[in-house]
Amino acid sequence: MIKRTLFFGNPAYLSTRNEQLVVKFPAEEKAEVTIPIEDLGYIVLEDPQITITNGLLMKLVQNKTAVITCDKQHLPCSLLQPLVGHTEQTERIRYQLDASLPLKKNLWQQTVQAKIENQAAHLKGRSKSELKLKRWASEVKSGDSENHEAFAAAYYFQNIYTDLVPEFSRNQKGIAPNNLLNYGYAILRAVVARALVSSGMLPSVGIFHRNKYNAFCLADDIMEPYRIYVDAVVYEILETGANVEELTTAIKSQLLTIPALDVFIDDKWSPLMTAVSRTTNSLHDCFKGGSRKILYPQFLINTS
Repeated sequence: MIKRTLFFGNPAYLSTRNEQLVVKFPAEEKAEVTIPIEDLGYIVLEDPQITITNGLLMKLVQNKTAVITCDKQHLPCSLLQPLVGHTEQTERIRYQLDASLPLKKNLWQQTVQAKIENQAAHLKGRSKSELKLKRWASEVKSGDSENHEAFAAAYYFQNIYTDLVPEFSRNQKGIAPNNLLNYGYAILRAVVARALVSSGMLPSVGIFHRNKYNAFCLADDIMEPYRIYVDAVVYEILETGANVEELTTAIKSQLLTIPALDVFIDDKWSPLMTAVSRTTNSLHDCFKGGSRKILYPQFLINTS
């Protein structure tokens, strides 16, 4: 079942009753709203005047619902996750921590290849040349020792949005649509972190990323081939001619559809949140020694 994503951008009182999320809006004179907690995958809390009860937080965590809070710039800044995400968590973490360096280099090679191939497919889908990226994808070595990931990313962002925003360059603090990309990537990061915990692994211990100040190194590794879906949503928003200087409620609503997007993985279409879980489960199989291949999606346009 596809889990729902809820966004709260106004003051609200959130509590629980009978396994339901109960929502009350103090500024509106209307009856309370109830939603089954078991249906929820992600909750985004933006307004600083939102009140949430500890009883509700407990039930959301037990349901493995990711609770995301936002900062003053309206960007996701924290993620509430359960301490125990899988019944075999201790064993699975041990496999993760004991993973050999050659295995991690191989997994990073597969990750970079999948990311660049998806970037190439996105360029091709927008009637732009993808040949250089296809060549780089085929040349990625173990551990990406020649840093093809960085070269490909620079080339990709120099070309993907230039027909819509000629002066665009990828920079977190740069001009729009960087603000949309930042928001979308933050949501994607939460999706991946949730899936990693559910698969019994530590999001902080990566296969490539290893910044000691980053609590989501593994999430940042695994989300790389999935970034393309954020890029595609942002492209479609730009095509509408919408003003993207500010993250409006309408734009956020589109970006919050990312967890439910259809993606093509293992020869079938699946919601992105389901596909990410398949990826994290395949990663565990690699850590355990049952497989040498991590499962990633192939970027296609769903015409069904």
